Amino acid sequence: MSKEDIVNRIISDAESEAADILKSASSRAGEIIAAAERHAFLERSETEAEVGERAKRISDGKAAAARLDSAKILLAEKRRVIEEIYARALKKLQTLGEKESVALLQRLLEENAEEGDEIVFAQNFGYVPQVSRLKVITQKKLTVSGERAPISGGCILRGKLSDKDLSYTALLGADMEENQAAMAARLFAAGTKKD
Repeated sequence: MSKEDIVNRIISDAESEAADILKSASSRAGEIIAAAERHAFLERSETEAEVGERAKRISDGKAAAARLDSAKILLAEKRRVIEEIYARALKKLQTLGEKESVALLQRLLEENAEEGDEIVFAQNFGYVPQVSRLKVITQKKLTVSGERAPISGGCILRGKLSDKDLSYTALLGADMEENQAAMAARLFAAGTKKD
């Protein structure tokens, strides 16, 4: 074999080997690119799922906060309506006529007065002489004070051991404390029905 044939054969083998290396490198590059694309797709899918979950949590949190704010507003409005009912009841009590006022005070004294209590009427109570003539006054040996109390109506009983606030505000406040949940349920029952 001549020198030139040997050189040509070396060049041919080198070209063949270079072609095989290029083919192998190209194939390997394709595999690397495909693996990178799969990895990028998985990363993107995971990131999108994570972002979706975060968005859902944020949305759920905002929805819960909105429901809570709505419930607070509704509760405040219910409370305002009930307070208005009691404010109107107080005005009605303060404007009762003689017969109703005396009957109410008689019942309050019969149920709450103890023997020897002193009655201090509200400044605006106009039927002291009529109440002073009730049988309960003599039966329980009650005394009528010459002072007047700065209360909303009704009276205060001063006792030997303790005083009792029978003012209209105190009576309505006790009633409201005891009955507001049931009253709210009755008043707002229509608003709680599900469609």
